Amino acid sequence: MDKKEKIQEENIEQEEQTSSEAQNEQTTQETEVVEDKYENIAEEYKAEMEAKVKEAEDKYLRTHAEFENIKKRLEREKYSAIDYASEKFAKDLLAPIDALEMALQSANADISAEQQLEKLKEGIELTIKSFLSAFEKHNINIVETDTFDPEFHNAVMKVDSDNHTEGDIVQVMQKGYTFKDRLLRPAMVSIAN
Repeated sequence: MDKKEKIQEENIEQEEQTSSEAQNEQTTQETEVVEDKYENIAEEYKAEMEAKVKEAEDKYLRTHAEFENIKKRLEREKYSAIDYASEKFAKDLLAPIDALEMALQSANADISAEQQLEKLKEGIELTIKSFLSAFEKHNINIVETDTFDPEFHNAVMKVDSDNHTEGDIVQVMQKGYTFKDRLLRPAMVSIAN
C-alpha cells in the first residue's frame, strides 16, 4: 500500500471516529435535554402534589375546627334547653298564682262574711280550673278512678260499702296525675271490702 492510500485510510478512520464522537456527543446532549425535561416535569408534578396535599390538609383542619365549634355550640344549646325546658310550664303557672293573689286581696274587701266566703270559693274554683288547663296544656292529666288499677292507684284503706263490690274504688283521697304516659303520682284511694 502506498502512502497515499494509507493517508486516505487514516483520514477515513479519523472521519469515522470524529463522526462517532460527534454522534455520541449529540446523543449525550439529547439524553441530558430529555433528563432535564423529565426532571423539570417531575419537580413540577412534585410541587403540584405538595400543593394539593397542603390544600387538603388545610381543608381537613378547617372542617375539623368547624365540626368542633358546632359540637360545642350544640352542647351549649342542649344545656340551655335543659335549663329552660320548664319555662313554658312555669309561665302557664303564673295565671293560677295571680288568681290566688287576687283571692287574698278580695278577702280584705268590706263585704259580709257570707259574700267573702262565696267569693273565696269562686276564686279557688277558678284557680283550680286555671291549674288544670295549664296541666292539660302540658300533657299532665288526672288519673282516672273508674276502676282500681294498682299501677295508677294506691289503696290506702279498705272500707265496708253496700253500694260497691269488692275491689271497687269507694273514695278518692288524693288525685293522681300522669305526665304523657308516665305516672307522676298515683291516686290515693280507699277500696271496698
